[in-house]
Amino acid sequence: MGKVVLVTGAARQLGGRFVRRVQRDPDVERVIALDAVEPEHELGDAVFVREDIRGPAVARVLAEHDVDTVVHLDVSGFALGTQGRTAVKETNVIGTMQLLGACQKAPAVQRLVVKSSTGVYGSAPRDPAVFHENTPPKSLPGGGFAKDAAEVEGYVRGFARRRPDVAVCVLRFANILGPDADSPLADYLSLPVLPTVFGYDPRLQFVHEDDVMDVLSIAATEPKRGTLNSGTFNIAGDGVLLLSQCARRLGRPTVPMLLPAVTWVGQALRAVGMTDFSPEQIRLLTHGRVVSTVQMRETLGFAPKYTTGETFAAFARSRAPGLLPPRAVGRAVDRVAASVPRIAGPGSGDDTHPTTPSAR
Repeated sequence: MGKVVLVTGAARQLGGRFVRRVQRDPDVERVIALDAVEPEHELGDAVFVREDIRGPAVARVLAEHDVDTVVHLDVSGFALGTQGRTAVKETNVIGTMQLLGACQKAPAVQRLVVKSSTGVYGSAPRDPAVFHENTPPKSLPGGGFAKDAAEVEGYVRGFARRRPDVAVCVLRFANILGPDADSPLADYLSLPVLPTVFGYDPRLQFVHEDDVMDVLSIAATEPKRGTLNSGTFNIAGDGVLLLSQCARRLGRPTVPMLLPAVTWVGQALRAVGMTDFSPEQIRLLTHGRVVSTVQMRETLGFAPKYTTGETFAAFARSRAPGLLPPRAVGRAVDRVAASVPRIAGPGSGDDTHPTTPSAR
């Protein structure tokens, strides 16, 4: 008998893609795709179950299908369909609590994989140059998806203590980009003009959608010799990009603003539904965030195919051309940067990094 894999969040683009991907694993006998809404994409031969993980029915699904592997992807900062922020938070936190409670009572469950975010580290002026998995954040996220992810991880740690027989793997993804990216940051980068925080040029990391599929597949399978598919791992492509570099490569002009003005613009963009310009995203676009991926390579045994720069290039090719040619934007940014004193800090891009790409 092969494995029976339950995937939550199957109606989302990422969840649906993983459902189709995991079916190709010869060790997998059956895939159960779970979500509260009908997916708009194909799920292959998976058994789709329309249930809300915030309810108790998930325990019945686990028992009925004798599930041994759970891949929890229904943790997101992006509303689906008519969902609002409240519903997303309830799904992230309360839904995870219900799912973990059901897993705890299901003796057949042997492996749990949980999608998380590097947002749990936050973004603050005195952040370290590079976050490691055991680095405590300078300040806990005050709200939004980052706070949800931090709470989810807390509940997962409690589950791991109560069920030490279950292999638990938490994957902290950097910003996920690619041709089909659907996230608040992808929406921000798709704006015709990018509002930025005056005096700051944050360092950013990205992970390609294809690499997300690959690492989820590794985490959901039996570990290879010399690797350990349990624990908490940062997942990101090699290298970093400055926000100014992203703007140049997209051909989009930036509008530097004082922080209060950026906050006001963010609220206006959220009000008209253009992008979820949340306070946590503003902090990221102010101070940036870089994480270490040593454990990803040495312990999990995963090496991304795409660097941060290559991931961003794939995303840029999928978007409409910017208002200005990238070279023209680069020259304009250089002239402005030469005339404005830079505010130094760990998120400003002044801190050197061995994998930082060139400015163009």
